[in-house]
Amino acid sequence: MSIEIPQCRLVYRKFFPFWDKLTDRQREQLCAGTTEYSFRKGANIHGLDETCTGAILVIKGCLRAYLLSENGRELTLYRFKEGEVCMLSASCVLRSITFDVIIDAEEDCQVYLVSGDVMARVSEENLYVQNYALDNAVKRFSDVVWVMQQIMFFSLDKRLAVFLWDEMSRTESARIKLTHEQIAKYISSAREAVTRMLRYFASEGIVELSRGDITVIDKDKLRALTY
Repeated sequence: MSIEIPQCRLVYRKFFPFWDKLTDRQREQLCAGTTEYSFRKGANIHGLDETCTGAILVIKGCLRAYLLSENGRELTLYRFKEGEVCMLSASCVLRSITFDVIIDAEEDCQVYLVSGDVMARVSEENLYVQNYALDNAVKRFSDVVWVMQQIMFFSLDKRLAVFLWDEMSRTESARIKLTHEQIAKYISSAREAVTRMLRYFASEGIVELSRGDITVIDKDKLRALTY
């Protein structure tokens, strides 16, 4: 649904560092080109067609960006949460993007979506917006390189430990409410392999397993596995 201009201005002033560098007309264009959406967990937001979705600002919840192979295997690239913006969904702004990123709602979420055409026009007119889009994309590509490094050079126990530690830090909770299947998607591994490794962690007193979640009970041991 459309959002009110005053609310749009308030939100964008907070989350877009280039906001004060825009002309009044450009601000009006961005707000007029913005639509608010609510998505249920698991809903697809971008990537299952060839349209330029636009810039996505997460107001509430968490989204997941991933690649999908021809045989259906998923490779999670990164996740972004409240206050974070994804520009890789705006291929009409960043025309050098040549791979298809899929973005799904990891949980129930609320987003502001800036039309790709509007974002592209403002970006062409305003160097600050263009630099922001490029900087945002570079940071995300750094996340992608980190994922690739883990897959290529880290053993499964280290990848799993790093994921559990990051997830614990992200949620500020020792209880991680994810299934083994979900974790396998996030670290690009087989569910059976993740289950075996989690059982090993449990036997070592690092985690406690229950249906649908994992509780870290020895943070020092887990942290040691991440080095």
